[in-house]
Amino acid sequence: MSLLSVKCKLIPDASTAEKLSRTVDQFAGACNHALQVARRENAWNKFALQKLVYRELRERFGLSANLAVRAIARVGKRKGHKVGGFKATSVDYDQRILSLNIADEVVSLSTVEGRVKVPLHIAGYQRHLLRTAKSIQGGQLVRGRDSSWYVHLWCEYDDPPVLDPQGMLGVDLGIVNIATDSDGETYSGKHLNSVRHRHRRLRKKLQKKGTKSAERRLKKLSGKERRFANDVNHRISKRIVAKAQRTERAIALEDLQGIRERVRLRRPQRATLHSWAFFDLGRKLRYKAERAGVPLVWVDPKNTSRQCPACGHTERANRPTQALFRCVACGCSGPADCFAAVNIGRRAAVIQPNAGV
Repeated sequence: MSLLSVKCKLIPDASTAEKLSRTVDQFAGACNHALQVARRENAWNKFALQKLVYRELRERFGLSANLAVRAIARVGKRKGHKVGGFKATSVDYDQRILSLNIADEVVSLSTVEGRVKVPLHIAGYQRHLLRTAKSIQGGQLVRGRDSSWYVHLWCEYDDPPVLDPQGMLGVDLGIVNIATDSDGETYSGKHLNSVRHRHRRLRKKLQKKGTKSAERRLKKLSGKERRFANDVNHRISKRIVAKAQRTERAIALEDLQGIRERVRLRRPQRATLHSWAFFDLGRKLRYKAERAGVPLVWVDPKNTSRQCPACGHTERANRPTQALFRCVACGCSGPADCFAAVNIGRRAAVIQPNAGV
């Protein structure tokens, strides 16, 4: 079985929105109180912590039995976090306190003031995901930055037949080109980067201005850029997974965790790197690959862009420019991103030898 979170926008009236808001606030307060007790008593086991705080969470914060249990479960995941608490942004739900009527586009949720039914907007793709789900395991109520409301529904699906890969499609993630595969196909980030450069200049002007209208414009600009980047990553990940499925290959990706701390770049490049969602694209590739039954293999990114795919010689001088690779040992030359993707695919084939390239 696999789980996928489907996000839908809620459309509550003023009275219902107030109930949702109070529930989020009380749930966060309950989580922070339980967190204090867990740290003081070193009680991170869900059942041990429940014995200590369950009754107080219900009486002091007005949570129903299931909401109190969900708050305790959330705290149990914080073991090892020495500082920090929970912000009042979301509430976790299980199947007993959340139900969905797809036909009427209504979700039923428990709040601190009883059960409420909230209309929600379901787009075509979301409707398809919800209708094809085997079951809905619960979800999460989320309060947006602009006081909007969303519900993330946790949908369970039967695992699709896993592809028996006949090769590897290596994918190199970058800044100039968002992705390049080992076939030489480029998924350009030129338009995305131009939009971000334009927004960066505008942000700088608005921040310097400092008025209330400038602050409102900055908030609107941030949401617009985030939605645009999210759409770009969705389209690119969909194309890559569809290609791998069509050609019966697994996908090979670099494990880019911590890349922001590892790489050294000039100031303009740093701004581009820190504004680009490496993790988001990798996450979209992962869940789309799972849904399609396409294996995904993560490899060590070290020297993938400096190693010659012909002779194996590895040296920094092999990259005379950002775009060009030219081996100083054998003279092999070509597009640097494509050669890196070839190296990624070959490393993955070693990890998963039955899918040789």
